[in-house]
Amino acid sequence: RSMSDGSMLQRRPSSLTDFSLNPLEEKYNTVAVIGAGGVGAACASNLILLKACSEVLLVDIAEDRCEGEALDLQDAGFVTGVRCNHATYEEAGQADVVVITAGVGQKPGEPRTSLIGRNYNILKSIFKSMEPLNPDAVIIVVSNPCDVLTYLAQKLSGLDRKQVFGSGTFLDSQRFRIAVSHKLKVAPSAVNAFVLGEHGDSQFAATSNATIGGVPFSSFPELTPEFLKQAEDDARNRAYEIIAKKGATYHGIGACVATMIDCIFLNERLVFPLSVLEKEANVCVSQPAVLGRSGIEAILPIPMSEEEKKLYDDSCAAMRAILDEELEIEGSVVLEQKKTERLVIARYEIVGRLALAAGTLLQDGLWQRLVREKHLRAHFVVSDSGLREEAGNECSMSVS
Repeated sequence: RSMSDGSMLQRRPSSLTDFSLNPLEEKYNTVAVIGAGGVGAACASNLILLKACSEVLLVDIAEDRCEGEALDLQDAGFVTGVRCNHATYEEAGQADVVVITAGVGQKPGEPRTSLIGRNYNILKSIFKSMEPLNPDAVIIVVSNPCDVLTYLAQKLSGLDRKQVFGSGTFLDSQRFRIAVSHKLKVAPSAVNAFVLGEHGDSQFAATSNATIGGVPFSSFPELTPEFLKQAEDDARNRAYEIIAKKGATYHGIGACVATMIDCIFLNERLVFPLSVLEKEANVCVSQPAVLGRSGIEAILPIPMSEEEKKLYDDSCAAMRAILDEELEIEGSVVLEQKKTERLVIARYEIVGRLALAAGTLLQDGLWQRLVREKHLRAHFVVSDSGLREEAGNECSMSVS
């Protein structure tokens, strides 16, 4: 009703429904998890139970499984009120944080780097399907090999490098800290030590400046070189042991991902060992990184002994060698891996037009011939009349 000054008296709500908001006007901290397998489900579960976000979007090409996981996770939402829904790739592309867990997993005894070819193709498809990508999104790569895929994701996403990083040796560092904490009977959070470099066989524990509650490792006689070496090896090999016994790892990395996202949305600027760009070597490896709302806010130059510096350089060199051997990087266009028994997708520009040849795919008579030889040499002839008119009467190319 009108007041004496002509203003309107605001009506008091008559029921709870008066407090409801237009869903289009609500603002959530939304996380999209790409991949509804064991790792993706563990990430989503930890996000819900930690209350690290407002809503989790679960996405997978296996839609029935994905929808089933989302329904199952919805039943856990009563604990914290966090929503969980099955979503499309386009919806995932508009999330505040995108976690990429999709990909082929390791088999017992298989190194992470053997997954490059298969998982790169999946990664490329994911970014294509998410277009247009939220320009402010933060991308966390969890799929293996984490460092190589993080490097490629930075190129494929088109986002600032600080917005795209990998989980790296975060979990490896926690494994190492737990071993030390058990030895000294202190909490793992009291152990300040990082595992750095590759998330894989060349990683190492930087212990020369590690501390327990601010006290150097060297002050504790229990932390012998033999014990620290064993703890380092155990952290490196734990995933192989778990995979050999149960087929996959996911609980630990799920907890790590939820912790990172909680840090992002709260802008806590905590320091984690994450896979970020090493500019000198032009590779992604784990370094101490300050994590905040925009992603990687800074990289801390941790003091290292001469031996640790060599191990770090060797790890960077190992990553660079893998990239050089497996892939040829030219700008944002990545020509596929060269190795035997892998699908080769080659992209060629013909008078401003990209022609795509993929494995043994023959479509609409475009390619007359595609031959796989010892070193995966593929040969094709352009027979499409439109392309022939642009490229000349006949065009043939090969890649090996």
